[in-house]
Amino acid sequence: MKKPVLMLVLCAALLGLGSALKCYKCSDDSGCCANTEYCTYEDACLTLSEKDGRTIRQCIRFSDCVNTKLHQMFPAISGFTFKCCFSNLCNRSPQP
Repeated sequence: MKKPVLMLVLCAALLGLGSALKCYKCSDDSGCCANTEYCTYEDACLTLSEKDGRTIRQCIRFSDCVNTKLHQMFPAISGFTFKCCFSNLCNRSPQP
């Protein structure tokens, strides 16, 4: 009885590895980003745009996708807008 349960847990864990979220990862002024990273199962993709024009793209914990948490995580940035999304490479720069 224990062996089938163990196999089921192992299969579920391996299936989860194939569905990791992929996000862009960079910090620049150009809006063009080619670097990517794989996130954990509890992450989202973040796009944080500073008022001076710089944009930060990265994985972030879904629970941290709130204004108060982001202000704590990025204390040197005084003004920004942000968006969190949940599909692969959804934090890309807008198309011209």
